Amino acid sequence: MELKRWRVFLDTSALIAGIASQTGAAREVLRLAEARLIEPVLSRQVLTEADRNIAVKLPTILDEYHGLLEHLAPMIVEDPSREAVQEAARVIHRNDAPILAAAKQANVDFLVTWNTRDFLAAKVRTWASFPVMTPGEFLRTFREALDKES
Repeated sequence: MELKRWRVFLDTSALIAGIASQTGAAREVLRLAEARLIEPVLSRQVLTEADRNIAVKLPTILDEYHGLLEHLAPMIVEDPSREAVQEAARVIHRNDAPILAAAKQANVDFLVTWNTRDFLAAKVRTWASFPVMTPGEFLRTFREALDKES
C-alpha cells in the first residue's frame, strides 16, 4: 500500500528556515518535497513575504531560493477572500490570518510553521481543519506514518 502524498502548507517562517539552513527540520521538510514525498503548498502572500525577506536579509541565497522553488513546483494558492481572512482573524492575529485562511482554503493536510506563538495556540488548532505544527513535529508525524505503512 502506498503512503498518501500529504499536501503541506508552508508558512513564510518554515520556508525561509528550510532555505537558509543546510540542516534542521525545516530543511528536511523541503527535502521531502524535493523527493516528491509530500506536496508543498504556498500562498501568494507567502511567496511575496519570502521574496522580500530573503532579498533584504539573505540576498546571497536569492538565486538558490528561486531555483529551489522552480524545482519544487509547489501548489500555489491564491490569497483568500476578505471574508475568509476575517473568519481566521477571530482565532489568530490579523497579520497571520491570511496565511491560516489560505491553508484552510487549500484544504491541506498540515500547516507547518515556526511561528509557535501565534499558530500553535489552542484556539487556532481547534479552528483549523488540519494539524498545525512545527517542522520537527511534522517530521515525527511523517516518520510515524511511514512506520505504520511498513
